[in-house]
Amino acid sequence: MFTHNLKRLAWRPLIAGILLAGMPFGAFAQSAGDTKLGVGKPVTKAELGKYFAIPPDGRGLPAGSGTPNEGRVVYMQNCAICHGDKLQGNPKPGFGGDRLIGGRGSLASNAPLKTVESYWPYATTLFDYIKRAMPFNAPGSLTDDQVYAAAAFILAEGHIIKPDATMNATTLPQVEMPNRNGFVPDPRPELSLYH
Repeated sequence: MFTHNLKRLAWRPLIAGILLAGMPFGAFAQSAGDTKLGVGKPVTKAELGKYFAIPPDGRGLPAGSGTPNEGRVVYMQNCAICHGDKLQGNPKPGFGGDRLIGGRGSLASNAPLKTVESYWPYATTLFDYIKRAMPFNAPGSLTDDQVYAAAAFILAEGHIIKPDATMNATTLPQVEMPNRNGFVPDPRPELSLYH
C-alpha cells in the first residue's frame, strides 16, 4: 500500500508540468503592473471607478442633483419597505431597516437613538453609503440623481435642510449635520501614515 501511494504521488509533478506547459508564457511573466507573484493585470481607470468612497469633504461626488420631493418618490419605491414609510425604521425580521430620523441629542442619554439625524457627522458620507449599499436588495442600482434625491429627502425629513433644497456636488458638502462635532479625532500616531 505504501509503494502504491508513492507511485501515485510521483505523477503529480509530471501532471502539473504538462498543465503548465500548455499555458502561455505571458500568464507567468512579470510586467510593470503585476505583483511579485507574476499574476494579475494592471487595473484600468474604468475598472477602478466601480470602487469609490466619498470622503467628508465631498471629493469625488458625481454630477447630478436631487430634491426632497424627488427623493420622496425614490424613497417610497426603494427604501420604505425596510426603513418605514415615515423613516421610522422597521423592526420586522428580514426587513429590519434602521430608523433614519429623530433622536437628536439622545446619544449621551440612557436611551440613545442612532439615526442619520442624531449620529451621522457628514451628509457626503450619507450619499456614499446610499450609493454603495442601498437598496438592500439591489445595492448600487440607484442613479446618482436618485441617490442625491434620497439623501435630500432624508435630510429634509430630519429638518437638516430646507424642504425645497437641491442637493448636488456643491451643496451636499455644505450641509451642517447636527452631530458634526460629536466625534473626536483618533489620537493614534500611526494613522498619519495613511493621510
